[in-house]
Amino acid sequence: MQAFLNMLIGCLTVLSDLAFVWATKMSIDIATGVNTSMSLHTSIPLLVSIIVLQILLGIASRWVKAMLGVKAQNNMRQKLLGRLLACRWKRLRSFHTGNLLNRMERDVTDVITFLTESIPALANTFLKFIGSFVFLFLMDRTLACVIVLIIPFFIVCSRLYVRKMRRLTHEIRETESRVQTTIQEGLQHTLVIKTLEQASNMVGRLKKLQAQLHSMVIGKTKYATVSSVIMNAGFAAGYLVAFIWGVTNLEQGLITYGMLIAFVQLVGQIQEPVRTFSKFVPVFITAFTASERLMELERIPCEEQNEPQRFCTRSIGIRFSDVSFSYARDSRLIFDNFSYDFPPGSITAILGETGSGKTTLIRMMLALLTPASGDIGLYASEEETTYRVSPATRCNFSYVPQGNTLLSGTILENLQMGNPQASREEMKQALQMAGADFVESLPKGIDTVCGEMGEGLSEGQAQRIAIARALLRPAPVLLLDEATSSLDAATEQTVIRNIVSMNTGRTLIFITHRPEVLKYATQKLYV
Repeated sequence: MQAFLNMLIGCLTVLSDLAFVWATKMSIDIATGVNTSMSLHTSIPLLVSIIVLQILLGIASRWVKAMLGVKAQNNMRQKLLGRLLACRWKRLRSFHTGNLLNRMERDVTDVITFLTESIPALANTFLKFIGSFVFLFLMDRTLACVIVLIIPFFIVCSRLYVRKMRRLTHEIRETESRVQTTIQEGLQHTLVIKTLEQASNMVGRLKKLQAQLHSMVIGKTKYATVSSVIMNAGFAAGYLVAFIWGVTNLEQGLITYGMLIAFVQLVGQIQEPVRTFSKFVPVFITAFTASERLMELERIPCEEQNEPQRFCTRSIGIRFSDVSFSYARDSRLIFDNFSYDFPPGSITAILGETGSGKTTLIRMMLALLTPASGDIGLYASEEETTYRVSPATRCNFSYVPQGNTLLSGTILENLQMGNPQASREEMKQALQMAGADFVESLPKGIDTVCGEMGEGLSEGQAQRIAIARALLRPAPVLLLDEATSSLDAATEQTVIRNIVSMNTGRTLIFITHRPEVLKYATQKLYV
């Protein structure tokens, strides 16, 4: 829609520019007595009307860009975010978050601007060139042909220009991503940087990257400047030829003064599109570079998109059969022909040293990681059909990851992520079960706003809200990965007792180093 409107406005602008040239020539010829078919009382109002139309078209162009341009960018970012969230978790993690943000912001803007503004502008520029050339050709064929001789020169220069500019633009964009990544990590890990007294080193790291970026930009600018000087010299030569041609013919009485003015204006009208074509070269390069970077994200394989395979019972089991897994082909096997059964309604404590594969086991249950061989199945009883673990079976799990996983927003909004249909009473019960009664004593209660990563709450408070969020999710399997690591012993005892006693029938799986869970475990798995 925006591309069509921009093209329509551009066509009208080209026609108004040519009309202005014609009206100017006619007014001068009337004033000098060459043209007596019309009076200045008619030509001047016509000239004013054309100027007013040009102003209105400029306003319309700005409004189209403001209203539709942002909308197109928003739509593309929404689709891109949706696709990234649907990608395979392991492959997506190979991209740094700062890199992804740079692509979603800068590259999306470049691509949308190219599609909705640059392409229509290019079409309108071409139309302007043709219209101006035809106008000048009708007035003086020889001059028109001389002026357009600059085009082959322009094509040769553009081919040489594009090759190097494309490489420079790609290098600059990658360095910009690294700069954004450094800034993001510096802000995200402020606590670590402060306590380790590494602020100066972090700034130095950023300064080094910025120096590289500055050097690249300067190199690109120098190359663009030299190219621009050469192009402008060609344009100046064309303009000088037209001016000398015009004044010579005016002196010999072959043309009128109005025609001389029209010559000069039309040469500008012809050269402006050619000059604009040269400006489109870096725009094309930037857009193609941005497209390549976005297409790289498009190549990340997506998870299977099937209808959720939801069990209608409160209790299900998980069975691992001869599962082998490693994070890379040449790395050690985390699991080698591993088999284990988590029966329906069981309470399992998963124990082991750091790095032994406890969290990896949970991620395979959630189909975030895919085993190299073997099978992982969900079942309600021995008689019922087993569902093989996939993204479609993820609806049967509720998960509390390690660390602080709250999002910025209200406590209510965080809880609704567990169950958007949950009532406030259900949320209150979940908070009580998770030992998060403190929420009621907050000034705004459940509507209290917390910042990024639960800023404004202690680690223990944020962890209990995350547990409450998981408890709200109507899923038969509850996974807790070191979910009570930030709680004191008394609070942990209360929370675990509540979870076990109030979730009878649910399959509970705890990853823990704490002995409290072992009191309630019906089985223990050492990995």
